[in-house]
Amino acid sequence: MLCITACTSAKEPTSRQEPALPPVLNSAPYICSYIPEQGFHIVTGTLKFSAGKTKGTEENGDCRIPGDPTPPLEVWWRQEGPEMPLQHLDFLLSGRRSVYMQHGGIPLPPDLGDGVAAYLPDGLLEEQPYRVSAKFRCGGKDRMLDIYLAKVAKGRDAIQDLIALMRIAQSRYGELYDCTPQGTQGTQGTQGTQGTQGTQ
Repeated sequence: MLCITACTSAKEPTSRQEPALPPVLNSAPYICSYIPEQGFHIVTGTLKFSAGKTKGTEENGDCRIPGDPTPPLEVWWRQEGPEMPLQHLDFLLSGRRSVYMQHGGIPLPPDLGDGVAAYLPDGLLEEQPYRVSAKFRCGGKDRMLDIYLAKVAKGRDAIQDLIALMRIAQSRYGELYDCTPQGTQGTQGTQGTQGTQGTQ
């Protein structure tokens, strides 16, 4: 009787709670002007990286962290104007939405404008498969931001991290261009509850 009691007591299950993953916060310093360095480290697990290299103009350009063979981070920005007609911005976003949604993309919350976050592990975009694109209003003009990542750290919710980075990037855009980001009136889908898990 004593043996049975002792054995049963020893095998009682113990509860183990997984540690909470650190959130992506808006804090200086920034990579490529838009992405918090600490946030990039948390999301991707990348410990060491070079400074971002920018080309183009303040209105239309891109910045990337040099990488071999693939840049671990790339940010594109565009602004409605003579060099970037609104129709072309709409065309660019329409193309991204079509591709992203074919791969289970998640529409962004309406306050971030018209856009989609997705994980695209196959095809021409597989070197930077984690992608989020958004068109939003700021200062009475349409703007567009793209964020591409080569990897997301294991255990992270890639989609939610991409949305968090886009939210920070738009906030930084407002600071840099002295305007207030606002969601655009576009085709909005239903926000999903499940994201794509990151892979190392």
